[in-house]
Amino acid sequence: MLSKLTIRNYALIDSLDLEFGPGLTIITGETGAGKSIMLGALSLIMGGRADTRVIADGGAKSVVEATFTSPPQQLRNLFADLDLDWNPDEIIIRREIASNGRSRVFVNDVPVTLNGLSSISGHLIDIHSQHENARLADAVSQLEIVDSVSDNEELRDKYSTAFGRFVEIRNKVKRLREALDKARENREYLQFQYDGLKALNPKRGELAEVERRFELLSDADDIRERLQMIRSMLGENERGAIDLIRSVRSETERMDLALVGIEPDGESPSIPARLDSVTVELQDIYETIEDALSAVDSDPAALDKTSRRMNAYYEAVKHYKVKNADELVDMMDNIGVQLAALDNGGEELPALEKEGKKLAAEVKELGRMLTESRRRGAERFSVTVTEAARPLGLHNLDFKVNVEVGKIGPTGQDKVEFLCAFNKNQVPGSLARMASGGEMSRLMLTIKGVLAGRVNLPTIIFDEIDTGVSGEIADKMGAMMHDMGRDMQVMAITHLPQVAAKGESHYKVYKRDEENRTVTHVRRLDEASRVRELAAMMSGSEVGEAALDNARALLGVRN
Repeated sequence: MLSKLTIRNYALIDSLDLEFGPGLTIITGETGAGKSIMLGALSLIMGGRADTRVIADGGAKSVVEATFTSPPQQLRNLFADLDLDWNPDEIIIRREIASNGRSRVFVNDVPVTLNGLSSISGHLIDIHSQHENARLADAVSQLEIVDSVSDNEELRDKYSTAFGRFVEIRNKVKRLREALDKARENREYLQFQYDGLKALNPKRGELAEVERRFELLSDADDIRERLQMIRSMLGENERGAIDLIRSVRSETERMDLALVGIEPDGESPSIPARLDSVTVELQDIYETIEDALSAVDSDPAALDKTSRRMNAYYEAVKHYKVKNADELVDMMDNIGVQLAALDNGGEELPALEKEGKKLAAEVKELGRMLTESRRRGAERFSVTVTEAARPLGLHNLDFKVNVEVGKIGPTGQDKVEFLCAFNKNQVPGSLARMASGGEMSRLMLTIKGVLAGRVNLPTIIFDEIDTGVSGEIADKMGAMMHDMGRDMQVMAITHLPQVAAKGESHYKVYKRDEENRTVTHVRRLDEASRVRELAAMMSGSEVGEAALDNARALLGVRN
């Protein structure tokens, strides 16, 4: 339940710290005193839209913090999904709004997203304002209500899983058919392209090698001439570099190099040894040139073949409109995959269609079972609501829930509609058309009361749900909210003394003019203040002894 509420710098509220207990809590105050401001602050805790206009002091941030004790266990898995530490004793939610409009959310001091906040707060609190009455006429809301009383959660999960898989297979079949149809239309063209590429048989990196080979064959005579010249300059002859180095080596052997100051320093090799190394290196270069020379051959036939292969690549790049020769390889592979898919798709499609038919039958059967569960739940719900509403003055209420089979969809095949008649011999019609404001409020309270024992929601707030009623009916509505308070925490914002008298605790919202601004305050009423508040609600600004006596009678307080 909501145990603490702290509000700072929000609209007319400067600073507010409230503590709440179980059962029915009453909130009263003059129109415009700030009750809606409190609801606005609480809506931020539920993930509502932040507005910088609510910041009272433009230079400071607005802060709303709510503490919920004994949170429902089903939130534990959600906390794990959101990577939040679970505290079975309490949940603290804080919303901060900066002057620049930026909003921050914290759950147990850990930042979360607005979506995360909404998913958490939806399990903690429900604010029922006037627009919720209109929501009761919404088909989606009506289906949710029927499901909540039909004990079909496991069945709905099975249906949702089967329907999701059915839609997945159906879409896959559709995509495959479209792909096959398109491929069949283009098959001749694809095959023509593939055959042309296959004849070329491109290989990644081949064109660069062909171009190098072509350049070599084109300049073969010139290359051979230069290689022969290099070989001759290196060769073992009187003028060759290798022979000259050997001669130098011999001369170093005939003299003592130490006499001219050329001595090994113990680390570097001697001059003869270095000349030996040069000779070995030159000999290796000579042999390499020899090998290259033997590989270079002026072959007109090979040149022609290489030229034709290179030109074939150039033409293919231009014809197939690719950037380079390697993309020809990718193109051939892709077309091959398309042709293979076309050939094999005919085998995959029947298997998918068979699976789709099996899933369709499963979805249909689960949908039928879901319809039966909803019809049973709707029948029980209709009787319960009709009986529970009679004490609220709806003596002639004929409330029915109609469940009709329609087009199959994500939530089943059912269209749910709440029908009602409030007078004798009246044909039941849709809620929006049949119910007045007061009747809608009483019916909504009845439905909330019926659901209170089935929906594990810790806190519900009614914002003037008693609008349009008075007297004995108001007293009955207050009693119903009090009874709901046995299963959950109930808060009621009301202008009716009959309702206000039923609360375990009572808070008054009021405004006070300060030096530069008007500020909203909230205080918990003691017994004497509560008597006076109820008396004022009955008689207005002039509170006489008769009004006080009536207030005491409502509260069961002795003089």
